[in-house]
Amino acid sequence: MIRKVEGPALMIGSLTAFVILDRPKLDPADPGVREAAERAGVSPEEFAGPGDVWNLFWEDEHGEGDGFELPGLRDAEAEHFAEQLRLALGSGEPFTIEAGPVLSLAARPAGADGHAFTAHVTPPEGEDMDPVTLDLGALPTADLLADIQDFQRSLA
Repeated sequence: MIRKVEGPALMIGSLTAFVILDRPKLDPADPGVREAAERAGVSPEEFAGPGDVWNLFWEDEHGEGDGFELPGLRDAEAEHFAEQLRLALGSGEPFTIEAGPVLSLAARPAGADGHAFTAHVTPPEGEDMDPVTLDLGALPTADLLADIQDFQRSLA
């Protein structure tokens, strides 16, 4: 599952196993958006909305994945999660941080310049999917810090 992300997004992992926290931005001129708006009986601009709904997506090393909306998540909370991750990466110690009750991210130092991550995804009540644990592998700390900085800038 390769996703095209238009709005603010933070991907943790690789192309083969990842979690993505994103706030999609829908383009009212996009033919798919126009078609969906017509089916919903609203204007494309209304259907696209303000782009304030966050999602969590994941994929494992076997290409299996899914996702769900995070109702009520605000930009400030997403930014707080990113800041917690940035600070924890600088500690050089194992850590666990959470994005509410739906995502727990555990990491431990791996090699001279990386961290090995495990993500625990727990779908919110009402979602018809089981919790999943993903081994995201070892990621270069410098690359992840740069991604966090880009994410935080996209929220500003």
